[in-house]
Amino acid sequence: MGKAEGSRSLQRIGLLQDLSPADLAKVAGRCAWHRYAANQEVIGQESDNTDVFLIADGKVRVTFFAASGREIAFRDLDAGMSFGELSAIDGLARSASVVALVDTTLASLPRRGFRALLREYPDVAERVMLHLASLVRSLSARVVEFSTLAVQNRIQAELVRMARQSGVASNKAVIAPIPKHADVASRVATNREAVARELNRLAREGLIERQHGGLAVLDVDRLADMVEAVRDI
Repeated sequence: MGKAEGSRSLQRIGLLQDLSPADLAKVAGRCAWHRYAANQEVIGQESDNTDVFLIADGKVRVTFFAASGREIAFRDLDAGMSFGELSAIDGLARSASVVALVDTTLASLPRRGFRALLREYPDVAERVMLHLASLVRSLSARVVEFSTLAVQNRIQAELVRMARQSGVASNKAVIAPIPKHADVASRVATNREAVARELNRLAREGLIERQHGGLAVLDVDRLADMVEAVRDI
């Protein structure tokens, strides 16, 4: 990818949004560019790769494989987001795997270049700190859910999370495309059958509805209250 095209691609990266066009062009020149097909692994758990990856286009999923072989999905990352900062900071092996969900274009910045970027641009360093703080809070909330909530409540909490990410209007949201049972199951450490049972129950209660192209959450507040009621016990 040429420097000009690379600079334009980096304009959508959240961590770099405070940089001038000239600075973006400089960063683009430090990056390597990669294309990944859907379902292709980007990095593997325990890999010694320490690059930071910037998602110029596409979508990836961050997953962890337990000793039992069970795959747990941490989060999906869209264009404009980044991953790999932890290994770039501490130099340790990857703590999770990353797989492209669709055809994806990534820019990679070597560890040394990333650390130089943080020293050179304080605004970028601040955005990285905010990003990592948000990540810690999110993962802490997931740990609490796994430790304290029953399976059906974890499924409800994940639906609330997905609804809010999709955008809530008038207490309703449409999660599109319709999430696969296996994907939801991997996010909450259960199986597809448990997800299917809970989604069918919520549909009977009028809380969710399958629509063309998406899963409609018809009462986000009530679904969130169901989770919070269990948290408070």
